[in-house]
Amino acid sequence: MSKNYIKIECKSVIENIPAIRVCVSTFLATLDIHIDELMDIKTALSEAVTNAIEHAYDNSEEQVIVEASIIEDKKIVIKVIDYGKGIEDIALAMTPAYTSKPESEHAGMGFTIMESFMDEVIIDSVVDEGTTITLTKTIRKRKSNKK
Repeated sequence: MSKNYIKIECKSVIENIPAIRVCVSTFLATLDIHIDELMDIKTALSEAVTNAIEHAYDNSEEQVIVEASIIEDKKIVIKVIDYGKGIEDIALAMTPAYTSKPESEHAGMGFTIMESFMDEVIIDSVVDEGTTITLTKTIRKRKSNKK
């Protein structure tokens, strides 16, 4: 059961990524989380939101939703949800260096980065209905000695 939960709904524009990061990191600060793990989560979150903004709607500025939950003071679950075009081939999309937009300067590493910083990354997608990326991490490092 979730101890605490937040939901952010905003226009899917790149300019909103810093606000989403600040909001989620402030929410997670109640966990006595070490800065290293917080930075990992913020990086994975940024990649997931960026994917939704750049790929789901082809920059048509629809809506992105971020839900973050704290479970038992140690597990974090973040969902990034869009109602865009979906991902036709999830396995291909998760292949390192693959991109559907080769013209983009930082394309092709989003899912790889998410997987390297989180314990689990789950992608649920239906073509023409949208995508939910679920990022999960169990906190192992604390700022203090509390366990």
